[in-house]
Amino acid sequence: MSYDLIIRGGTVVDGTGCEPYIADVAIRGDTVVAVGTDLGDAEKLYDASGCYVAPGFVDIHTHYDGQATWDQEMAPSSWHGVTTVVMGNCGVGFAPAAPDRHDWLIGLMEGVEDIPGSALSEGMSWNWESFPEYLDALEELPRAVDVAPHVPHGAVRAYVMGARGATKQDPTESDIARMANIVEEGLRAGALGFSTSRTVLHKSVDGELVPGTTATPEELMGIGRGMARVGHGVFEMASDLDPEWNEFDWMGDLSRETGLPVTFTALQSPVKAMSFDEQMTKMREQNANGANILAQISMRGTGLILGWRTTFNPFSFKPSWAEVAELEETAQLDKLADPLFRQKLITEESVYPESDLQILTELMANGFTMQYELSDGFDYEPTEQQSIAYLAQQAGVSGAEYAYDLLMRDGGTGFIYFPLLNYADGNLNFLESVLQSDDCINSLSDGGAHCGTICDAASPTFMLQHWVRDRDGFKLSLSEAIKRQCADTAKVYGLDDRGLLAPGYLADVNIIELDKIGMSKPWVANDLPAGGKRLLQSSTGYRATFKSGVQTFENGRYLEATPGTLIRGPQASPVADSLKAAS
Repeated sequence: MSYDLIIRGGTVVDGTGCEPYIADVAIRGDTVVAVGTDLGDAEKLYDASGCYVAPGFVDIHTHYDGQATWDQEMAPSSWHGVTTVVMGNCGVGFAPAAPDRHDWLIGLMEGVEDIPGSALSEGMSWNWESFPEYLDALEELPRAVDVAPHVPHGAVRAYVMGARGATKQDPTESDIARMANIVEEGLRAGALGFSTSRTVLHKSVDGELVPGTTATPEELMGIGRGMARVGHGVFEMASDLDPEWNEFDWMGDLSRETGLPVTFTALQSPVKAMSFDEQMTKMREQNANGANILAQISMRGTGLILGWRTTFNPFSFKPSWAEVAELEETAQLDKLADPLFRQKLITEESVYPESDLQILTELMANGFTMQYELSDGFDYEPTEQQSIAYLAQQAGVSGAEYAYDLLMRDGGTGFIYFPLLNYADGNLNFLESVLQSDDCINSLSDGGAHCGTICDAASPTFMLQHWVRDRDGFKLSLSEAIKRQCADTAKVYGLDDRGLLAPGYLADVNIIELDKIGMSKPWVANDLPAGGKRLLQSSTGYRATFKSGVQTFENGRYLEATPGTLIRGPQASPVADSLKAAS
């Protein structure tokens, strides 16, 4: 039997969690049709000898809602073996969108996810109003990866309630019913879920909380019932998990009543009232009582990248920073290199904006025990001896002096890594158990978002480099890691047609040279529409990536192929399809 493609001679890590084995993978069209040996001939052969052959990665927490309407490459996620992205998380997105709300929705996304508003204004065509029309617009553009969105609470609330929805006002019963109908309509058209935000970290550019941040259980349950009428969908949430809000109570009630999974962002935070262990305990108490709640966990510290050209640096709150903040790069560096200006900026007292985030800004300006030089080959689990505070003490200078000179390195492109979340212990040991738990799911890469502050879209590559290959002490096996980033993430959203290398499944494939897996030092690129800037981080070690049987990348180089499309709703597994056909 002849095939379109055979990937020959590699060691298959099939996504089931079983031990790797040497086999060939045969593909016809967009589907794997055989895995084994002596498979015969094919029009094309790809020699994977010495490599691991694994499914394409499924990333369930991204914010490509705007970028996916204009960009076919979908970098940086596509650079890291990702072949499917779920977007529209945290309650922000661009549909439904009343014609007079475009700028407001852009401001909401810019404030929450640090995506340049000018890039969104320039890049999006806005040839939609309803959520189904937005899906149609996404479907018009082929791309390197498959995309699937949530219906975002912020957009829905503003569409239904207008100015009332953009504030803390409670909706009427008819408002809730209309919101539920819009979410139901979106799910029936192909959305994979609904998302909301309940954290004070998420604010618009005008400083307003995301609509729905303080929504009552009645509003959230009403929307959940709209989802239940469809019979599928994930209810996704970012939250501060304030104990007074009893978040786990209503999450448990919603999941039990609707039968749907509820996911929340589980993070170790120096400012959250509820510890990470308490979050796990509360979730498991609800699950023991019939709920289906999943914790979305990050595999490393959620690290702000501080630099002269990023959104923040330790000197951003000094009065004199305003003199250089908006200067062109060369002029800015000339000013920063002036010894007198350096002294002034270092010795000035920071002036913090009045907000409930002041403790975070103070840590950014003075928390040098929590800040590290982000250099080539950086270990994202740094030690106390690598902190700026320790190195400054050894050098006999202040933390601010050391940080300033660090940022001036390499022509002013030095970076500081500031793991604001998930690093309160100075290590990642607290993740060891949850990385093996079925009620915790790999997530929180935030691909496409936080363009000037965070660069975590490389999470799948970090998983392979750090948790599988390089980490001292506890490690994941390669089989466990691949299963967690492929089959497990796909299963959460009912994408049962991918995540495994087996007959009938989508031919989404990564060919991996594990000894070469790595990440570059991030850099700032001004390559978004209107010259918008973003932090990018490339990878090494992916010999090739295939999406739906078409090769999209070769050794990190994009091949301009666009086999990716819009996913509409849950996708049945080949086993389910064959049983259905037999009946």
